[in-house]
Amino acid sequence: MRYILTTLHHHHRRHCRSLAAIPFLRSAHYKHQKSPPPPSPPTPPKPPQKPATFTHHDETWEDPYSWMSNLNDKVAMRHMDVYMEQEEKYTEAVLSDTERLQSKLQSEMASRMASELSTPPLHWGPWLYYRRVEEGKQYPVLCRRLASLHEEFISHKSPSAGFDYTSGQKIEQKLLDYNQEAERFGGYAYEELSEVSPDHRFLAYTMYDKDNDYFKLSVRDLNFGSLCNKPQADRVSSLAWAKSGQALLYVVTDQIKRPYRIYCSMLESNEQDILLFDEPKENVHVNIRHTKDFRFVTVNTFSTTSSKVFLIDAADPLSGMTLVWECEAHAHCIIEHHQGYLYLFTDAAKEGQPFDFHYLLRRNVEASFGPINWERVFIDDPELIIEDVDFCDTHLVLIVREGRKFRLCSVSLPLASGKGAVYLKDLCPHFLPLPNYVSQISPGPNYDYYSSTMRFTISSPVMPDAVVDYDLLNGKWKIIQQQNMLHERTRILYGTASSANSIKKSSISKSSGPVNEFNFEDDCFWNDLCEFYACEHYDVSSYDGVVVPLTVVYSRKRKKEAQSPGLLHGHGAYGELLDKRWRSELKSILDRGWVVAYADVRGGGGGGKKWRLDGRNTKKHNSINDYISCAKFLIDKEIVQENKLAGWGYSAGGLLVAAAINSCPDLFRAAVLKVPFLDPSNTLLFPILPLTPADYEEFGYPGDIEDFQAIRKYSPYDNIQKGILYPAVLVTSSFNTRFGVWEAAKWIARVRERSIYDPKHPVLLNISANIVEDNRYLQCKESALETAFLIKVMDS
Repeated sequence: MRYILTTLHHHHRRHCRSLAAIPFLRSAHYKHQKSPPPPSPPTPPKPPQKPATFTHHDETWEDPYSWMSNLNDKVAMRHMDVYMEQEEKYTEAVLSDTERLQSKLQSEMASRMASELSTPPLHWGPWLYYRRVEEGKQYPVLCRRLASLHEEFISHKSPSAGFDYTSGQKIEQKLLDYNQEAERFGGYAYEELSEVSPDHRFLAYTMYDKDNDYFKLSVRDLNFGSLCNKPQADRVSSLAWAKSGQALLYVVTDQIKRPYRIYCSMLESNEQDILLFDEPKENVHVNIRHTKDFRFVTVNTFSTTSSKVFLIDAADPLSGMTLVWECEAHAHCIIEHHQGYLYLFTDAAKEGQPFDFHYLLRRNVEASFGPINWERVFIDDPELIIEDVDFCDTHLVLIVREGRKFRLCSVSLPLASGKGAVYLKDLCPHFLPLPNYVSQISPGPNYDYYSSTMRFTISSPVMPDAVVDYDLLNGKWKIIQQQNMLHERTRILYGTASSANSIKKSSISKSSGPVNEFNFEDDCFWNDLCEFYACEHYDVSSYDGVVVPLTVVYSRKRKKEAQSPGLLHGHGAYGELLDKRWRSELKSILDRGWVVAYADVRGGGGGGKKWRLDGRNTKKHNSINDYISCAKFLIDKEIVQENKLAGWGYSAGGLLVAAAINSCPDLFRAAVLKVPFLDPSNTLLFPILPLTPADYEEFGYPGDIEDFQAIRKYSPYDNIQKGILYPAVLVTSSFNTRFGVWEAAKWIARVRERSIYDPKHPVLLNISANIVEDNRYLQCKESALETAFLIKVMDS
């Protein structure tokens, strides 16, 4: 299949003639030559309609494009190939006048891409682990070197450089070359799980086998660099080390990708792997993980009715499983162990009453096992919400939220016993320094349980992601890696981050000032871009009075009041935080005067369990109305010019934006839908690719009549308005995606069929045969195409 950026000959070139070739004409006989009419706009393709009738819960409907998803029909698939080729040519023709703009945008974006040749080194035990890219190779190499020989990388430009003249050996040890793994797996290398054993001898990892559509487990002996004979299992979904690295526990899935069996493999034994657990119930899923100190393996089972946590003694994995916690369905339950105490981080109901946020429990590991005898660690504080926790041997680190403000604090361990629950402030937490406008704090791997240094990634809409190491014992901190957008290059900093004064200035404390106030001195230290790009927060009242957070970013220099085009991002699914991180490709539209906004609608994360539940299943309409309310707010408050607002949604966010367009097509001038979920009625009722319980919990169970009716009401494919002018839409999809390319193709065909045709409002399909996320060139190319489309539509 040809790429969309194939060079086309411009029509006007055919009509250009040299002046020297035109014969001299006397003025008396001169007739004015009419300039040729502009070329006709390309005509969108029309796929064949093959009406098929479906009935469910006494409701009957026709789907003339259902043939597109009939993967077993060779004739239908030939028609689909022809149709995809037509769509590709149509997209090329419509966007042919943006080729120069695409090239310019692609150059801009490529120059801003982070050019790290190595990931930041991760210190675990005696080793520094890192991944680096070799020149001319597509995939990285996993390496390690002894920390005693090199505490820090001398040069990130040549991370493999180095020689220990004392021992006469190279410093670096290559552990796994993913380019060689690609040769094993048909030219494609995608790793889902990767765990080094606690004795640093083995690496267990799973690679995606695209021919069989599952993840295959392999174990590599790091002393010799060879693959172990066992275990070599297929369809592996989770794994955990036991017996100090002598045993590996792993979970396999059944044919419909349900994790249901736990096996134990003794690595240096010739015995077959032992089946530890087999879950026969089709609605129960199994997951395992080891505690950070490798003392226990936790087994989580969850279904539509309950959530349970079992404990396995890692020193004796064959001794059985012990139930330590049980609660209602859909609860998040993570157990850690610290010096004789089990800590449970959960959002389960308290005393039978639903609880909106996460909280921390603990119990003595020696106490009689069972789902009781847990005590609360903290007294609930509605002003300080715990979002996440992480442990090391000396400290407990909490990611907390105060209103909209994220904070990061540490508490010394062990906690006093026998005092019962206390307020967090009574434990004298040390609040760690952060920049302004933090949108997300993500814990790093933090494998080294006995190190007091912990790593976090700090994200902001106006700052490139900063990888930061905090030493919890002395309060020192350093930015390990961060892109410097001001110089269009990458800098990697080591060690000189903090004096006592810097820590004091950067430490976060309660501020009585305005929300958007920032300190330029700290801003420069964090490589913040607040001097150039503004970040504002608004409270938007939705249709039912619920307040929806809206974040707005724009160039301080380029934005024009009430004249700026805007791009509104939304997701609102699975309780996931909306991605508001700084993305270098957005700089191209920010610098052209665009406003980029983020609507934190119900169904997403950051607002507690109720916020998540109020935007899913039969309440999915809340997410859609929240998004529409934010769109209207941007126009009503003249933040974005009327008729110049575009929507942007990825995956489930594509459903959100498409449903909003169905409700208010005249509200949006354009939209970009990336690998979107557009046909939930048919996909949930007749799944072609296996779906997870989380998918049904999010969008509804078609077997339930109330759920089914709700799905039919919000489904983008089933609610396209007739005789209405729709905005211009670019739908990007891939042949390697959970939501099949047929969903995008069906939706586009039906929009063209039912809506008013206007060549200035094209509905386009961009197909990628590759995994874009793993290829920087394709990332830039696709982002440039999307941006050129948006600029063209807004300027038309």
